[in-house]
Amino acid sequence: MNGCCAILKDATGFKKIYIAAGKTDLRKGMGSLAATVSLKFELDPYETDILFLFSGSSRRLLKGLVWEGDGFVLQAFAKRRIPVAA
Repeated sequence: MNGCCAILKDATGFKKIYIAAGKTDLRKGMGSLAATVSLKFELDPYETDILFLFSGSSRRLLKGLVWEGDGFVLQAFAKRRIPVAA
C-alpha cells in the first residue's frame, strides 16, 4: 500500500471533501491544482482539513490535494475505472 491510501482511508478527519467534476489535467502539480481550486471553484485551497479530489480523463487516476498548515500534500492513486453516473 502506498502513502496515498493513508490520506484517503480515514476521511473522518476532513471537515469537507470537494470532488472536481469533469476532467482535470493530472500532469498539474500542487501549485496549479491549488490555483484551480482558487480561480475555477472560488474556494480557499489553504484551508486546513479540506480534501480536494481531481479525476483524469480516463477516470483511472485520482489526485488528492490537502493543505496541512505548512505545505500541501498531493497524493495520486490509480484504481480500476471509477464509475460515473450517466
